[in-house]
Amino acid sequence: MNTIANPNATSVALNEIETLAKQYADERSTVATRVQTYEDQVRATQRRFVPGIKTAAAQAAAAQARLVAAIEKHPELFAKPRTLTLHGIKLGFQKGKGKIEWDDDEKVLAAIARNYPAPVAETLIITTRTPAKDALAQLPAADLRKLGVTITDAGDFVVVKATDSEVDKLVAKILREGAVEEVAS
Repeated sequence: MNTIANPNATSVALNEIETLAKQYADERSTVATRVQTYEDQVRATQRRFVPGIKTAAAQAAAAQARLVAAIEKHPELFAKPRTLTLHGIKLGFQKGKGKIEWDDDEKVLAAIARNYPAPVAETLIITTRTPAKDALAQLPAADLRKLGVTITDAGDFVVVKATDSEVDKLVAKILREGAVEEVAS
């Protein structure tokens, strides 16, 4: 059986703890109120600015499309150098990395087995029995043709890229958050 040695001391201690708990609850309530006010103001600011940002982003996309069309119309301007940076925008042509494709995995696997010794073939084949694109990409085009693999998207393509991509990231974030806000409403 537990007995309290000094009931008055226990009562004083419990009162002190109760007072401190009330103070803590009040402080937490203040934090919650301020966070809610902050979130309300952020949502109000988003509602005010997101439509203008969307309009400006659409206008920037249209301007980019006009620039791409002008570059495509005058490729002779980008023989050497192939790209220029004007007003913070890198533009011109750059070589595509290319991607390799094939129609039938089994045919490519059989062709690899026929044309390469086992140690080399193992590097060109993923163990799930799918041709290894990264390894095949290292082969010469003539070898890829023998295997029934074609190379696509390896030609020149127009590049228009801002050198200050932080603005683009910020706009994407704002638009993403605005879209979430619209769905929630």
